[in-house]
Amino acid sequence: MAAAGARLVELGFAESAPAWRLRSEQFPSKVGGRPAWLGAAGLPGPRALACALCGRPLSFLLQVYAPLPGRADAFHRGIFLFCCREPPCCAGLRVFRNQLPRKNEFYSYEPPSENPPPETGESVCLQLKSGAHLCRVCGCLGPKTCSRCHRAYYCGKEHQTLDWRLGHKQTCAQPDHFDHIIPDHNFLFPEFEIVIETEEEIMPEVVEKEDYSEITGSMGI
Repeated sequence: MAAAGARLVELGFAESAPAWRLRSEQFPSKVGGRPAWLGAAGLPGPRALACALCGRPLSFLLQVYAPLPGRADAFHRGIFLFCCREPPCCAGLRVFRNQLPRKNEFYSYEPPSENPPPETGESVCLQLKSGAHLCRVCGCLGPKTCSRCHRAYYCGKEHQTLDWRLGHKQTCAQPDHFDHIIPDHNFLFPEFEIVIETEEEIMPEVVEKEDYSEITGSMGI
């Protein structure tokens, strides 16, 4: 039993999880992949997600579901961490917050179901419930579109060029075969769920010294 005044420590463990558990409607904590934004309001744009040192787009590293008790406007709240992974820089870090009240126009008032939803046929969701489109490479806001098909969205020229080389060039002119399965661009970190467990902080214990007089006496010491 914890001593009075002992602080609680939360530990996060990266574990494999099915893709549906890492979507926005599950309010996940996770590492890697694309960010599971809660809503479009206040999302960082391409300029905010550029490394201050090298100017390259930052990569999504992790997010933690961290609601604020007693704050109606932050009943759902996610903290998002981005970093620069472009050598030799690998230095830029940015933290963003995305939050919603419990009663909102995007998600149910009740907790999300623990059962997997029916398959929709799309492996990656690139549009928020608000209608905002996301970049096919990084999953952040995509204000730009492919000038040929106008169906692929990007945060900027760099990710559009990367996606063009790795598959969109072949499917761009095929309106009936648009590629919903996004190739691995080697821009994202491997994706895992962060399973959070609360552990009581270990308090120092008083250890009683054992009486070794009988043992040392029998050894002639």
